[in-house]
Amino acid sequence: MDNNPPIITTPAQTDDTLQSVLVDIKKELRANMNGIASAHSRQTADYRINWGIELPRLAGIADEFRPQADRKLAQALWKEGARECRILACMLMPADAMDEDMCDIWAEDIRTDELATMFSLYLMPRLPHASTTAFRWIADEHTIRQTCGYLTLCHLMRRHEMSDSAQEEFLDQAASSLNNRYAIKALQIYASLGEDNARKVKKILDCLG
Repeated sequence: MDNNPPIITTPAQTDDTLQSVLVDIKKELRANMNGIASAHSRQTADYRINWGIELPRLAGIADEFRPQADRKLAQALWKEGARECRILACMLMPADAMDEDMCDIWAEDIRTDELATMFSLYLMPRLPHASTTAFRWIADEHTIRQTCGYLTLCHLMRRHEMSDSAQEEFLDQAASSLNNRYAIKALQIYASLGEDNARKVKKILDCLG
């Protein structure tokens, strides 16, 4: 019989482990930085820092650290404010750990179309409430939330994960949001998925024209 007492992980140990993983991720990012792209992006206010690392390499780094990924790591990466850290946060956040309130907080913090695209590609479609949140956002007057909502719906449509009633709601909202180029993009994707869809989109555009 094993008489050894159970090992209890303390919050301090957990924090130490988190910080250690963050340090390892930053080392990996610095080792892969694109000097020219990084130097250019530091002249803008879009990100706190930008290492200019291309998405395929970021996806590879995410795969390396996925076994250690949890909500705390993803949140810590997001709070770093760096382009690559925030994209990794979207890739590594566990789907069951990202509730609607946290989605709202992250979306509120997005400042670029690029990050909105990454957020809507790598994180949102994996969430059980993706459709509910996306439809709430496309009815929002906040441009970035609208953008995230329409981009998320683009991916859900490609997966054929929208009910008939959801499609009708999408068409109604998109018809009143044509000043948002991502609403137009979503309509284009919807139209490409079938002749009946294309007719519905044409009818909307004809009425507006």
